[in-house]
Order: sequence, then C-alpha cells, then structure tokens
Amino acid sequence: MARGTFANIRLVNKFLNGQVGPKTIHIPSGETLSVFDAATRYKNEGQDLIVLAGSEYGSGSSRDWAAKGPNLLGVKAVIAKSFERIHRSNLVGMGIIPLCFKPGEDAETLGLTGYERYTINLPSSVNEIRPGQDVTVVTDNGKSFTCVLRFDTEVELAYFNHGGILQYAIRSLINAKH
Repeated sequence: MARGTFANIRLVNKFLNGQVGPKTIHIPSGETLSVFDAATRYKNEGQDLIVLAGSEYGSGSSRDWAAKGPNLLGVKAVIAKSFERIHRSNLVGMGIIPLCFKPGEDAETLGLTGYERYTINLPSSVNEIRPGQDVTVVTDNGKSFTCVLRFDTEVELAYFNHGGILQYAIRSLINAKH
C-alpha cells in the first residue's frame, strides 16, 4: 500500500518538471527516488512530511486506500486548494491535518516550491481548535500564509486528538471496560 501511494499516472509532480509516476526528489540530496524510498529516508531522518496539492485532492482514487498511504509514508498534513469530500474526512481519520489554501491562493501563487520547511501554527491544545478556523503556516525562508483548518466537526477533532479513528476506537473500548 505504501509503495503504491502517489503512483497514479495522472498525478503531476512539480519537483520533476511535471513527470508522472511514483518518483520524487529527496531534499536536500537532490536524488530522484521512489516516493516510498524518499519517505522512508525522511522517516529515518526524523522529518515529518506534508503534501502541497491542487484542487479536489483525493478525487478519482480509492479514497480509503489513498488516505492510508500518506499516513504510512509519514505525511502529517496536506495543504490543498480543495479536497474531495470523503477523502478529506478519511485523512482526518488517519490523523492527517487537512488544510486549504485561501481562495485565489495555491502553492504557485504563494511562490512555494516544496523545498521549504513548514511550520503549521496550530493551537497548543486540541480544545482550542475550532472547525474551519484559520491557521498560519510559516516557511523557513520567511514566507507566511493563512490556511483554513479543515476539521469540519467536533468528532473529527476528537479523532485528531487521539491520532486517528483507530486509536480513538481502541481508547473508547478500553474506557468502556473500566
């Protein structure tokens, strides 16, 4: 599953000048690797990953599978112009933070290349997060922009607080027995 993530032939990888397929560039080495191998290297280096995406992220895929793959690769957040509705919810269920660029903005208009390191300024406590609130994202080269946090319900916030729906369900079962 993890090896097949981002392998859709319609996905365009701007790191590779629009090339399609499950390849990417490892930063900072510049090596072209499979997405799986690059993600494994980042995980071994202790680096969390984000995805910069376009419109209707998650459309046309096996939504459940497509949400599990990024989680297995170590993706912690997706910043997209928009999400396919069910896929966004599945990402939340996997503990991945869904963020939307503001209308009229995307990676290109903001001058984001993907080579930056990103800090997503979430409130320090999940209790301070509200569905649909704005959050600031800052890059290591000084760019700052606002995104909409796409936790759309209190239930999704509970899933996120537990690290995903599976952890939420396990903790609920454990608590029910006590």
